[in-house]
Amino acid sequence: MRKRAVVLAGCVAGAALLAGQALVAQKTKGKTRLAATKQIMAGIMQPNCSALVAAFKGTSPADDKGWQTAAQQAALLNEVGYLLMDDGRCPDAVWAGAAKTLREGSAAVLDAVGKKDAAAANTAIGTMTSACKSCHTAHKGK
Repeated sequence: MRKRAVVLAGCVAGAALLAGQALVAQKTKGKTRLAATKQIMAGIMQPNCSALVAAFKGTSPADDKGWQTAAQQAALLNEVGYLLMDDGRCPDAVWAGAAKTLREGSAAVLDAVGKKDAAAANTAIGTMTSACKSCHTAHKGK
């Protein structure tokens, strides 16, 4: 009887360990899609966010092509907000809230860019980057 309890406890501990590893795996890679969160961040999020921030730092895009580029960057950042929630990547409420704020902020940037309103775009960019910070504080490097 005692041996069975020890085996059962070992199985429960093993299942808990595997569940914890699955949670980490979901944060780094989707269940069926190949892109890891790190790749999405490095390939889509970071370059588009950095370029968008730079485009509005103390100024606004100089011409229609610059505004179109900003619109493209905001749209791609909005898609990242969905990718982060898709395919089992979301591990908790902090992540979900940050992804939602990223989607809302990037939609506001896109709206402001459509109106060529640099001040509104800057405000919305601040909303987006605060979402990034909250999620990175909770998850990056853990």
